Amino acid sequence: MNGVHDMGGMHGLGPVAPEPREPVFHEAWEGRVHAMTIASPTRGNIDAGRHQRELIPGPDYLRWTYYEKWFASLSALLLTSGLVTAAEIAAGKAAPGSPKGTPRLVAADVTAAMTRPSSYVREVATAPAFAAGDRVRARQINPTGHTRLPRYARGHVGVVERRHGAHVLPDSNAHGLGEDPRHLYTVRFAARELWGPDASARDSVSLDLWEPYLERA
Repeated sequence: MNGVHDMGGMHGLGPVAPEPREPVFHEAWEGRVHAMTIASPTRGNIDAGRHQRELIPGPDYLRWTYYEKWFASLSALLLTSGLVTAAEIAAGKAAPGSPKGTPRLVAADVTAAMTRPSSYVREVATAPAFAAGDRVRARQINPTGHTRLPRYARGHVGVVERRHGAHVLPDSNAHGLGEDPRHLYTVRFAARELWGPDASARDSVSLDLWEPYLERA
């Protein structure tokens, strides 16, 4: 969907200033938010979590820190899933007499869960539409739901660098419509194709894009 979160290629948002020796968490509460998100029953669909963060109002999205956005997203997902009530979130504890759920992740299983390889690769019967070296155009789409096609690439022509097999399609998975796996490609766009003649002729951007995002150029 189009929103303030999709700020790639936009001007006027200030410089990117990496923090030397940046810690994993700046505050203890950030680590707790991360842990709660990983252990939450809603964690089974990472695309739904990403889309929930896209729904944060623009002023809040620009003002909040990274883990404030995570906390807001987690709270909203727990509410819409019926796992908690607004009163329970405000109080920070379960309501008296509420049923106790089975934890998705217990302390003894954390290390294995965080180090176990996972994959969104899936098998599909359809052959890929494109091959390395093909010129493709990113479709000019403006979906109201989740998508991983950045706004700045839409309508522009690039070259397929690599095929990755079929992967879960976020546009479908984020909304509970099934995994709908589609072929995934790395596509390289020249910087001048994206941003015009003022961009460096030496620069390019490579994006991993699903087949429904592309058409032959």
